Amino acid sequence: RRAPPGARVWSGMDESKPLKVRLTFSVILVGVSLLFAAVVTDHWAVLSPKVEEYNATCEAAHFGLWRLCTKRIFMQEQGPKEKGCGPISLPGEHNCSYFKHFTPGQSSEIFEVTTQKEYSISAAAIAIFSVGFAIIGTICVLLSFRKKRDYLLKPASMFYTFAGLCIIISVEVMRQSVKRMIDSEETVWIEYSYSWSFACACASFVLLFICGITLLLIALPRFPQNPWETCMDAEPEH
Repeated sequence: RRAPPGARVWSGMDESKPLKVRLTFSVILVGVSLLFAAVVTDHWAVLSPKVEEYNATCEAAHFGLWRLCTKRIFMQEQGPKEKGCGPISLPGEHNCSYFKHFTPGQSSEIFEVTTQKEYSISAAAIAIFSVGFAIIGTICVLLSFRKKRDYLLKPASMFYTFAGLCIIISVEVMRQSVKRMIDSEETVWIEYSYSWSFACACASFVLLFICGITLLLIALPRFPQNPWETCMDAEPEH
């Protein structure tokens, strides 16, 4: 059968597909970079105790998935709305140590409570899964740039989507950990805030999840838009 005059014969391939893949992959690389930054840095949350004496030092803390950092800050008189020690950006004696459950011999009094230890290990483990999914997805996309390997885009998109879901689960576990820590009577921390590592993790989730779905839609074959396109370049009749 011949297509009607003026009709575009479907070639079975979207010529703009490689460009779409590269643009989506560029955004995904930004999300992967934010993911790595969130996992390796120690500014997920900032904790501070109640300040009862001014013109003296107090100890604030910030931590990530692996380490806890404390800083002794000299506090002068604060405003009526400020009750905690800080901000953490003030100069002071700085000390970082890995959590005790990751490196035996290191001490971390904040995370000696069993519940906090379980939250910390869970958040770190899920984040490692996220990094693994992101690395596998990137390898699949790079291999798909070779000819006749477009089929790798579909698993790559799923890996990126899984990476985004894992990092947002890790974020939620960390958020619950901080909340329980503040509510617990066994700790001295009364004030908390989420810092830039936490923001990087949230941003990486948005980019990886959305771009993972977008990459999957790009990888799917285009459906015929007109009845005569179902011929799909059929051989001409003799």
